[in-house]
Amino acid sequence: MNRKINNSFNKRNDNFQVRKTIIIWIVIIVFSIIVMKLFHNQQNQTENPTYSEFCRDVEEKKIDLAILRGNKLKGKYNPDYKSGKKFSLIIPREDINLYSIMRENIKNFRIKHANNIFPNILLSIIPILVIVSLVWFLLSIQLRGVGRGAMRFGKSRARMFNKEREFITFADVEGVNEAKEELQEVVEFLKDPKKFQKLGGRMPKGMLLMGPPGTGKTLLAKAIAGEAQVPFLSISGSDFVEMFAGVGASRVRDLFKKAKRNAPCIIFLDELDAIGRYRSKWVEGGHDEREHTLNALLVEMDGFNTQEGIIIIAATNRPDILDPALLRPGRFDRQIVIDLPDLHGRIGILKVHCGKISLATGVDLERVARGTPGFSGADLANLVNESALRAARLGKSCVELSDFEESRDKVKWGKERRSIIVDEEDRKISAFHEAGHALVLHLIPEVEPLHKVTVIPRGIAYLGATMQLPKKDKYTETRTQLLGEITGLMGGRVAEEIVFNDISNGSSNDIERATKIAKMMVCEWGMSDKIGLIKLGDHDEQVFLKKDGHIRGDYSESTAIEIDNEIKVIIETCYKRAKEIIKVNEGALLKIAENLLQKEVLDGSEIEEIVNQSKSKKFSGKASVKDMTNV
Repeated sequence: MNRKINNSFNKRNDNFQVRKTIIIWIVIIVFSIIVMKLFHNQQNQTENPTYSEFCRDVEEKKIDLAILRGNKLKGKYNPDYKSGKKFSLIIPREDINLYSIMRENIKNFRIKHANNIFPNILLSIIPILVIVSLVWFLLSIQLRGVGRGAMRFGKSRARMFNKEREFITFADVEGVNEAKEELQEVVEFLKDPKKFQKLGGRMPKGMLLMGPPGTGKTLLAKAIAGEAQVPFLSISGSDFVEMFAGVGASRVRDLFKKAKRNAPCIIFLDELDAIGRYRSKWVEGGHDEREHTLNALLVEMDGFNTQEGIIIIAATNRPDILDPALLRPGRFDRQIVIDLPDLHGRIGILKVHCGKISLATGVDLERVARGTPGFSGADLANLVNESALRAARLGKSCVELSDFEESRDKVKWGKERRSIIVDEEDRKISAFHEAGHALVLHLIPEVEPLHKVTVIPRGIAYLGATMQLPKKDKYTETRTQLLGEITGLMGGRVAEEIVFNDISNGSSNDIERATKIAKMMVCEWGMSDKIGLIKLGDHDEQVFLKKDGHIRGDYSESTAIEIDNEIKVIIETCYKRAKEIIKVNEGALLKIAENLLQKEVLDGSEIEEIVNQSKSKKFSGKASVKDMTNV
């Protein structure tokens, strides 16, 4: 409570100081403008007669006052002549007779030394001072977020989480059990360093957490600090990058100084690839500044040892582009992969997040976890939050399984778009298309069980969807299973062709996915008897980013033709199999489509009931696959 009061007081004090500074500068600027205005008006009220006019006025005794300073003459006319205005002019030094004429005809004539030039200089530099002051004031306001003024521009932006705050512990982290076991050593070292030092060992200076976005790298680093109860300095790699030269390296040095003052502690560098990219011999523009920052980081990592109680933990999802100097022993000694959670990990993550919401009795989290393969920890947290928001929006007292189902579909395909007016013909095409997928997937045994079919438009590209529910996570797939997947993808196109004797563009995504699987079978997995056990093409994959990049061909044109033929044969064979299944069970196809048009959504049990009533027969995968693999 006292800390909150102090922070609030300090914040109000800082705001008062900022307002005070702004007011002072406004007063200075206004005063300067007034002085310049007065000076300008004074200049405008002074006449500048010619030398001949001045001589005539002197002889006619029309001048009341004249002061000569060097060759500059200032004076004042008589009150009855030109209303007594002031004047100024430059007189030639060689006209000596003029001095005696002025003494005779001007009552008040004085000569002064020309040594008082300070007012002129002051008035000339006031505009410059005003401009410089205004620029400095705006620059200091711009840099205020970095620190208290421009002198702290090179200071580290690391955020400190200390013991007084509520920490995250390993109990809050699920789905990464192996990583937690490996990082437990860090916790034990920070708690009891002598346990490791008595045998002459040392902890790794740095640990690099690698994995896809959202898998809990940052959360795991905070949990280490929470378990060890030590200060936690967190900073992103992008915080070192600035447009000013030398700022990044300065911030790196300041970060390590701050860490040594707070030792034992943990330094967490998020998005390390922002400053740790591979150094190239071609240096251009800002790239050179980034290399200076990386060099400073390398030097600082060599300049301390773990006996001081400082552990560096970094996170990245692009380890493939990191500089080798970062990854060598003595810097980031240990590299820990944090992958997407498996089924048991997803169940644990769901339990952690569901502990914060009101969950309905009987909600099967295992069923939810089975329906979310490939989801990261962040995706699952978002799924739970979306489910709670949906339940609240519908006025429910707790979150039910239906809320999880709908939220999962929303995350995968997009929100339902019931407001779209779909033409009746388009609805029929979509219904038969999805019915074709559902029928084929239900009747072939080598694929995952059918879960749900819908013809409700979702997102921006889906008029319908067919979903399977895996029994378990799969890390390998056989050729039989892959051919079954392609067959299921062809079911929608085959149904359109049989029923309407025509085809639509609704199969574009199915064809894309089928082509990708077939290409991987031929080029990378050695599943083509004709091509053989050869890997063809250099796959430019972006690690942990769920992007495949592109395949660079390193084979001849004749081999490329053979690859295309093999891919075509695989897809055509699967297409023929799907066509055979649907033709034999055309009655079941019509029933599924009719029910979809009426109900819009059918689950797996309803599909099974329709197929059983139609007396459809499941196809043996082995016999059909044997025919398909002879390609």
